[in-house]
Amino acid sequence: MVSPTASLPGRDRPVLTPGTTFHEVLGTKIDQTPEGAEVAYFALGCFWGAEKLFWEQDGVLTTAVGYQGGYTPNPTYEEVCSGATGHAESVRVVFDPSRVSYRQLLRVFLENHDPTQGMRQGNDHGTQYRSILFVTDEGQRAAAEATLAEYQPELTRAGFGAITTEVTDAGPFYYAERYHQGYLAKNPDGYCPVHATGVRCRPASA
Repeated sequence: MVSPTASLPGRDRPVLTPGTTFHEVLGTKIDQTPEGAEVAYFALGCFWGAEKLFWEQDGVLTTAVGYQGGYTPNPTYEEVCSGATGHAESVRVVFDPSRVSYRQLLRVFLENHDPTQGMRQGNDHGTQYRSILFVTDEGQRAAAEATLAEYQPELTRAGFGAITTEVTDAGPFYYAERYHQGYLAKNPDGYCPVHATGVRCRPASA
């Protein structure tokens, strides 16, 4: 992990102004948060496939991909992939809690990547591929920590190691370039494998 002093300087202007971008599948603005909706952030490897997993969930109103958890302001994709920004590839998920709970989204998160691999997912290596839950409040933190604790024995029984997923407060989310948004809707055959373990997550009801 790069240190703050060694990270790239970044820039003042964002690489994407989100208010001008509509979701490729859902048709909503990717930065909108309607009244009563909640926001969650998930980093689970390559954000192309991760975003699709979430936009397919009933109750999800919009999604966006971006960079989070590092030091460089408004980074580019190339800068993030260099490992010199400290950011992970992250998905911003806006959801209606009356239709889908944060706990249910945590299950999608855990069952669709390997949370024991540290800074990699399969052949994808680097700090941008690490597993992180960026929580927005104490309720999300409690749910995240409880769900990870419940999932660890299931992984252990299946022969996997310790969970390396970070749980940390959500800092700035920098929207990725336009071509990354809804990437697999625009490029159905695009490369972005899901590195699922096949281990089911059975969290307590939300």
